[in-house]
Amino acid sequence: MLSIEPIEETTSNISIKSQSTSNRHYSAAYFTSAYKAGKLTPTEVITGLLDQISAEKRHSVAFLQIIPENVLAAAEASTARYKSGKPLSLLDGVPVAVKDEADLDGYEKSLGSSIDYTRKNGGTSWCIKKWEDAGAIIIGITNMHELGLDTTNNNPVKGTPLNPHNPSYYTGGSSGGSAYAVASGLVPIAHGADGGGSIRIPAAYCGLYGLKPTHGRVSILPTKSLATSNGVMGPLASNMADLELAYRILATPDPSNPTSSLFNPPSSSPSPSSKPNRPKTLGIYNPWFSASSPEVLSACNAALDHYTSSLSYRLIPIHLPHLHSAQLAHALTILSEISSGTPASLLPSLSAANKILLSVGALTPATDFLLAQKMRALLMSHLAWLWNEYPGMLIVSPTTPNAGWRIGGGDGELKYGVSDADMS
Repeated sequence: MLSIEPIEETTSNISIKSQSTSNRHYSAAYFTSAYKAGKLTPTEVITGLLDQISAEKRHSVAFLQIIPENVLAAAEASTARYKSGKPLSLLDGVPVAVKDEADLDGYEKSLGSSIDYTRKNGGTSWCIKKWEDAGAIIIGITNMHELGLDTTNNNPVKGTPLNPHNPSYYTGGSSGGSAYAVASGLVPIAHGADGGGSIRIPAAYCGLYGLKPTHGRVSILPTKSLATSNGVMGPLASNMADLELAYRILATPDPSNPTSSLFNPPSSSPSPSSKPNRPKTLGIYNPWFSASSPEVLSACNAALDHYTSSLSYRLIPIHLPHLHSAQLAHALTILSEISSGTPASLLPSLSAANKILLSVGALTPATDFLLAQKMRALLMSHLAWLWNEYPGMLIVSPTTPNAGWRIGGGDGELKYGVSDADMS
């Protein structure tokens, strides 16, 4: 467990150390247990965090906006609840961070750009409000790749958080600020958004756990998504227990959302598919593994060995057709959707790479867009057939084919941006 100890050089008596890659992370359970035992208070923890973030540029670049008085007020309210023995939930008093893609009342929103996307009427995204209602303390709004349009989190507009494990590498994106906040040990849980890997990629590059939920499962109202049919919001965490806790609260059904309201609340009891007699099957698409680097392949094979030898899973080779066309369909769809929500008059304010990407998206013919949706429907039909053939099967693959993305162009790359279609 990380050490929390007095320090003399600040007004806070909390020092949260995050230098070591081993024993880096506190968990939500650690905080709530310490609060209940009277060893710490949320106010002490949050005061120490705010001091540390403001004191170190490597931390502060991961956050686009922090309103200390709001954060401290939430911490003091949580401290009072613990003092009276009435915490709201297992998340009460736990520091969390929110990506600059959700709405949070009182905060600005820019989607990592110089464009103001703040809602004129205010309001907080439903899923984030659920965290607040559970007592989570939102430290601030985290950095992201500009408009979420690539997977490095290189952001020449807002600054680029560097990978806490190796500052010569990117965090991955587009939820890179959130991934940094968790991987550096500042918070155990952070919010992200994902339309094409933007939770999963930074989670992989930063050694975390990330979840892209089912589309429509997590309500974001009143927030509008630029990537309507692709984007979802979900959690990143330093351990699986916290990922589950964060997701269960984020995914509380929203009665005002016609899609989210169709789902039941996430269950903490075993589902029928988790019964002991359920076939324990892992679907393997071999080309995804053969395309991976030796380091990634070794890690994946070790995991598969564990599942088969210790947990009695069996491996089933599967075929996924038309994947190259599917990648084109995804890129065409998400670029078209984001460009449709970005007026041409705003393009000059974007980075060079995104000017090109959104210009391409804006020129997509309607016939091509429709063909892309047919390809998506075809693939979903094939997946439905696979799961009919192998009920309960889990399709397993490397998250990324490489272990990380090196910053190859040094300071110039960070200043002017980068776009590498071979890597993205």
